[in-house]
Amino acid sequence: MGMVEWLCLACDASVVRRALGYAVVVGAILIAINHGAAILNGELALDRLIQMGLTVVVPYLVSTFSSVGVMRRLQA
Repeated sequence: MGMVEWLCLACDASVVRRALGYAVVVGAILIAINHGAAILNGELALDRLIQMGLTVVVPYLVSTFSSVGVMRRLQA
C-alpha cells in the first residue's frame, strides 16, 4: 500500500472523527497534568502554548496511525 492510499484512509471521516475525539480528551488531560499550574498562574508564554498544541497533536497522530493500521490489516 502506497502513501496515497495511506493518506486516503487517514482522511476518512470516521478516522478523523475518532482521532479528534481522542485528541481533545487525552490532550486536555495531559495539558492539565503538565501545564495546569502554569495555566492557573497565568504563565502562558508562546513556547508553552506551542507545547500545549503539540500535546493535543500527539494523541491525534497515535489514534490515526492505529486506525489506519487496523484498516490496512482488515483489507489484507
